Amino acid sequence: MNTSRVEAFSDGVFAIIITIMVLELQVPREATLAALVKLAPVFLSYVLSFLVVAIMWVNHHHLLYAAKRADARLLWSNNVLLFWLSLIPFATRYMGVNSTVPFAVALYGADLASCAFAFTWLRYCVNLHHLADEELSAYNRGKLRKSAYSATLYASSVPLAYVSVYLSFIIFVLIPVLYFLPERKLAERAIEKRDHPADPIA
Repeated sequence: MNTSRVEAFSDGVFAIIITIMVLELQVPREATLAALVKLAPVFLSYVLSFLVVAIMWVNHHHLLYAAKRADARLLWSNNVLLFWLSLIPFATRYMGVNSTVPFAVALYGADLASCAFAFTWLRYCVNLHHLADEELSAYNRGKLRKSAYSATLYASSVPLAYVSVYLSFIIFVLIPVLYFLPERKLAERAIEKRDHPADPIA
């Protein structure tokens, strides 16, 4: 099977996640600046999570385009990723209303770490489609290390939240910055291979 249904299903889940997050932004009863300021932690949590989900969607798009087929490994690794992503709206709201509570911040970090580890697994499954391409395999190994490093860094935010929630917040901001630019090379390499049938993707 090709990956068109996987992409369509995943895009729908991503869209629902973002919709749920914005619906969690409660309108204050008082039309004053002070009332809006009180919502700042919730709004900033939303902005952070939106950025994380958006960057992950962009990279997910490029990653799935490079996949040759929707095999069992890819399907289940993608479902695991979507499961952890679907918990982001809850974790976002929970941290937003408890932004100084270590447990709430740690829970948010644990969910992001789970998303990152799941994305690493998905990347590994897609990489298996390109083992015969030495250049692409070398590139993929580097990206796998980066994904594993990011997941580990997210995981470290969980215990750090009990030292200082601000240390965890630094990690939450740092990792999206590292992934701000989409990963184009993998998709571009796949396009190049598809445009030259005599040199198919391995």
